Amino acid sequence: MPDPFILMVIVIILALIFDFTNGWHDTANAIATVVGTRTLSPTKAIIMAALLNLAGAFFSTEVAKTIGKDIVDAQLITNVVLVSALLAVIIWNVVTVLMGLPTSSSHALIGSLVGAAIAYKGFAVIQINGIIMILVALVISPLLGGLISFLMMKAIRVIFADKAPSKVKRFFRPLQIFSSAFMAFSHGASDAQKAMGIITMALILGGVQSEMIVPFWVMLSAGLAMALGTALGGWKVIQTIGSRLSRLETPHGFAAETGAALLLATTASVGIPVSTTHTITGAIMGVGSAERIRSVRWSVAGKIISAWVFTLPGTAIMGYIFYMIFRILEN
Repeated sequence: MPDPFILMVIVIILALIFDFTNGWHDTANAIATVVGTRTLSPTKAIIMAALLNLAGAFFSTEVAKTIGKDIVDAQLITNVVLVSALLAVIIWNVVTVLMGLPTSSSHALIGSLVGAAIAYKGFAVIQINGIIMILVALVISPLLGGLISFLMMKAIRVIFADKAPSKVKRFFRPLQIFSSAFMAFSHGASDAQKAMGIITMALILGGVQSEMIVPFWVMLSAGLAMALGTALGGWKVIQTIGSRLSRLETPHGFAAETGAALLLATTASVGIPVSTTHTITGAIMGVGSAERIRSVRWSVAGKIISAWVFTLPGTAIMGYIFYMIFRILEN
């Protein structure tokens, strides 16, 4: 059995690498629309998103507590389980971002953690009620994001019906920069907490602390890791969300980002870990559908949804396999 302290440090490092890949994978969530509408240059958009991701990491720790308590029983697993889960989700994030698929890091983390935990102790360590609550929220969030953005776009169309399209675009340019900034902040508030929850679990398992309270240094390091990943930018995913999914103008970008960001900020404050990727993708489908159903490229949407469906079982299998490989470390 390796030194428990060394295992804990390995989990912390892997959690920060996961957070980095999460930021890299999810850059598109905050800036795809503002880049797709050419409101901001990619460089300016990425710098803004990275800084606001970092700021958002200090918004709340409720999601971190949910990750730490409501997926698996932290008292019944080991840091080897966390190592196995993190390796699975890191590989999944890297592969999907290179493929340009906007999959959910939240789904991937939950799947890999459940798979590794089942390989360790079976279903007894799984928090069924918590997982059901999280999965319901993950399914509903893109639908709600789509509905909110659909209604906002319809309202914009009614309010600006007698205005020239060129004037409407100019009016919404600064508003879209604000909405993109709000989305970047909400993304940091929601997703940085997932690594915080894993690191805090590792600290508890390592005997450093006894309660699910996120230390300040964990918040700072998770925020910095996500900001650095965001600064790297997942360009293929940005292209998929920003231009391939639906044709966007500044009003569409504003409605999609604002609708998604409002939902993400709300769920982060109450501790429900939803997918920022699913939420913004649903929002973009919503604004596209508000124009006409054919505005959404449903063939692209179908590929995205297929990737969503395979994320949970795929990462669960990977987490299970990784634990079976590393279980020798438990002896």
